[in-house]
Amino acid sequence: MTAASRAPLWTAKDASEATEGAIAGDWVASGVSIDSRSLEPGDLFTALKGPNHDGHDHVAAALDSGAVAAMVEHRFDGKIPAERLLKVQDTVQGLRDLAAAARARTDAKICGVTGSVGKTGTKEMLAAALGCQGKIAATAGNLNNHFGLPLSLSRMPADCDYGVFEMGMNHAGEISPLSRLSRPHVAIITTVAPVHIEYFENEEGIADAKAEIFDGLEEGGSAVLNRDNPHFDRLAEKARAAGAKMIWGFGVHSFANARLLAYEPDAQGSRVEATVGSRHLKYRIAMRGKHWALNSIAVLAAATSLGADPEQAAAALSEVTPTKGRGQVFSVALADGSLTVIDETYNASPVAMRAAFDVLAATKPGRGGRRVVVLGDMLELGNRARDEHIGLAADIKKHDFDLVFACGQYMTDVLDDLPSDLHGGRAGASAQLAELVTRKLRAGDLVLIKGSAGAHMSKVVEAIRAMGDVTDGEGGA
Repeated sequence: MTAASRAPLWTAKDASEATEGAIAGDWVASGVSIDSRSLEPGDLFTALKGPNHDGHDHVAAALDSGAVAAMVEHRFDGKIPAERLLKVQDTVQGLRDLAAAARARTDAKICGVTGSVGKTGTKEMLAAALGCQGKIAATAGNLNNHFGLPLSLSRMPADCDYGVFEMGMNHAGEISPLSRLSRPHVAIITTVAPVHIEYFENEEGIADAKAEIFDGLEEGGSAVLNRDNPHFDRLAEKARAAGAKMIWGFGVHSFANARLLAYEPDAQGSRVEATVGSRHLKYRIAMRGKHWALNSIAVLAAATSLGADPEQAAAALSEVTPTKGRGQVFSVALADGSLTVIDETYNASPVAMRAAFDVLAATKPGRGGRRVVVLGDMLELGNRARDEHIGLAADIKKHDFDLVFACGQYMTDVLDDLPSDLHGGRAGASAQLAELVTRKLRAGDLVLIKGSAGAHMSKVVEAIRAMGDVTDGEGGA
């Protein structure tokens, strides 16, 4: 999209007032960027200083790439015309100030999304559910931290009807400022699980950190919580203490007021039947997996609280497909057929691993094919790491998979708890494992690849994609 085709977002005057910054020129930005490599023409480039890079070193490149101006700190002495600069004391604070101004100037209904797993997929579904009913701004990708959330907010046009913003954390205290900045009308917590447990004493600590999303909840707001999660009561209490007037509990629990009644996976995704409040809904989603179905109900509860029509919202969910590393499916043509891959390489945790196993078990391989599991380490599990990895062996045996490959410090131990006929191969790192996997795969195989981002399991995906012509979605075997 060119700058001319994007609507004005920030004038120099508005940006200056929002940030209390100094300007010497008159420009209009149609977007905001913090990365000179991916900015679009017309963006306001914000030069942030991080632990490894200083954006001030890339101001000239950003302007050469089409940025209309750059937000820089007063210390900046680059040879850039003053007319193209917005000078502030601190660019990190400047970005937050821009985000706060964007939030203050809009009447949009805002939803914040967090949770141990499922944040991004839920955010994408909610964006689709609301986007068919009004103008929406939403987090791009997983820009959900102390830089990403302000960036996402600063990109929100004033005339939006809805905003959907993802909030992530590794430590306690990280979500609260994000919530206070975005001031959501609805807050979703997808679930609480031992993810990032390395940084917490117990799961209750994780639950409390997720509950920080209520710190900025607008008066009379709503909370959407997993009714099947053991921390539901704890979270509901914190939501009420923060002033939430409506608590949605989604799940299969008999007390859920957004309840899954039926879930049936098929070749095109899944059929879902649910009640959301007094509404009885039947709809489709393009993903397999009960966890997707459950999170879709959280989406419909949130959409209802935001004033959207739940039936239109439900209908829109059939168009949402898994993204790269988050359940994306593709097939690879071989000389004698094709194989299918489920790419779950973006991240991993015990609960997400088991959900992925359920999807693999419910999906049929091609003719003569096998269900193959390729696993890398799950990170940030602290002193529970070894037990959590070995615990996956029981799930693998329960599902009767055909072949298992593993790499990493802990995941290779899983093979020792499996029958020898399931052993596909082991390696210290994903690059070496990729060679073993590609040698043993054959036409008809259905392959699940999963591990934490730091395990670099995407290297296995890349190696398989190099085996033949690739088709997104499932091909014939």
